[in-house]
Amino acid sequence: MNDFIPVSVVIMTKNEELVLPYTLASVQGFNQVFVVDSHSSDSTCAIAEAAGAEVVRFTWDGRYPKKKEWSLLNLPFKNDWVLYLDADELVTPELTEELRHLFATSAPSQAAFDIHLDYFFLGRQLKHGHRVTKRALVDRTRTTWPRIDDLDVTTMWEVEGHYQPVVQGSVGVLTSSIEHNDRDPLFDYFARHNRYSDWEAHLLLRQEVAAEVASSRSDQGRRYARVPFKPATFFLYSFVARRGFLDGRAGFHYAVAHAFYFWQIGLKKTELLAAKPRADS
Repeated sequence: MNDFIPVSVVIMTKNEELVLPYTLASVQGFNQVFVVDSHSSDSTCAIAEAAGAEVVRFTWDGRYPKKKEWSLLNLPFKNDWVLYLDADELVTPELTEELRHLFATSAPSQAAFDIHLDYFFLGRQLKHGHRVTKRALVDRTRTTWPRIDDLDVTTMWEVEGHYQPVVQGSVGVLTSSIEHNDRDPLFDYFARHNRYSDWEAHLLLRQEVAAEVASSRSDQGRRYARVPFKPATFFLYSFVARRGFLDGRAGFHYAVAHAFYFWQIGLKKTELLAAKPRADS
């Protein structure tokens, strides 16, 4: 059909049968959809195949490229433009129409676009508080993924850390958003952040690597990296300054959970510093 959006969607999965149907339903307007799966043991792949997506199995060998870079280098794309989605993210109708309009006549001149996330927590959409933006739409011919010297962080896995792809050219910002609605239990939420906080703590001890990651983060991420007393500062920023209190109980617990994440990073850095003299000796 001629009205399909000429963008290849790449969805990252592993045991995502609870959330994947929502994501797949949201990308029916695109002319190519990949599901890159890390050996799911549930019905994730069957759901993706039934929806008409191209399922590709990914096996990480513990080295680079990791999952998103590997996808960019190896998938049989029919389009130059790629939209990255996690399995718990879906394209809103507003974003679909914005992209349809953006690609209606010709490809945009920008090399990438940053997209805001509409975040759900405890079953409620957060309309206030901290907001995340990710570089999710890229021209693959002008995009590379940084290869950070972080492979010795053994608790991390095949997914890239908290940094953005690097592009050759200007970066735009879309007005519509991606909906981030993780329907998995909170156990999975905290398990992911436990891994990421290990990675962040290791970066704090290695200034060259930390600087490399900082250069690949969004402007927002670089500002957060310089904030002192981060757990308390973030809570006050998200819950008070950004009026997270208007989201009620969900807004409060979201601000607390993120503040706890930054507290984890600081505490794990202290643990690593205490262990370093023993390792050196």
